[in-house]
Amino acid sequence: MGSSSPETRLAAAAGIRLLAKHRSDFRALIGASGAIPALVPLLKSTDPATQESAVTAMLNISLEEANKGPITAAGAIKPLVYALRTGTAVTKQNAACALLSLSTIEENQATIGACGAIPQLVALLMGGTTRGKKDALATLYKLCSTPRNKERAVSAGAVPLLVELVGERCGGTAEKALVVLGTLAAIPEGREAMAEAGAIPVLVEAMQAGPTRGKEFAVQALLQLCADSTRNRGLLIREGAMPPLVALSQSRSSRSKHKAEILLGYLREQQQ
Repeated sequence: MGSSSPETRLAAAAGIRLLAKHRSDFRALIGASGAIPALVPLLKSTDPATQESAVTAMLNISLEEANKGPITAAGAIKPLVYALRTGTAVTKQNAACALLSLSTIEENQATIGACGAIPQLVALLMGGTTRGKKDALATLYKLCSTPRNKERAVSAGAVPLLVELVGERCGGTAEKALVVLGTLAAIPEGREAMAEAGAIPVLVEAMQAGPTRGKEFAVQALLQLCADSTRNRGLLIREGAMPPLVALSQSRSSRSKHKAEILLGYLREQQQ
């Protein structure tokens, strides 16, 4: 595709995008045909339509498990991160999804983080559409399986944005943000950033008024924040967390119940 005209490159990318959209057998045939290495340079096309079609085609192809290794071997990760930074709204969303798809290969998680994807996902979290934010959250969650990527997310300013999204309580976005916050609370830098961003009152509110799964995620994050911090325990008591924790400790959900009981134990110990 490299020596062909811009029109031909756009038509080729759009054709692959369409063929790979719905059928697994077509995805497998495209992967076996040698199209993947030819598609990779188009991920950095200066023509927005060509770049968008190439990124979406790569996303569609990556849905076939057998294609993920060849996509990685063809050097697609760095150009996908470039598209995540430079593309249209649709391009950015689909680049995030393609990276999410490739991150199911565990070794790719470190590579994607090292190629600079985390700050771009945080930027999408800040300025993207609702769908873009959900895609960014899903990809961040998967990438933050590794400690280094957790550190990168905190350094990129993810925590205040996540706290803001939880506070907005917008359906799936708030719940996904809670999950990512819980992941970042696993490292000291994440816990410190959450305390600085005023996460505790927001998490208490989510624990009181959110959906059941949201309450579970909020308790998990609070548990991590308070495990080794008497200061955070004191803040949690002052925010009125005891009554909702007592209610959760008596709930049917074994996950919420157990975590709420542990957290209550910390707070009662603090009060003695």
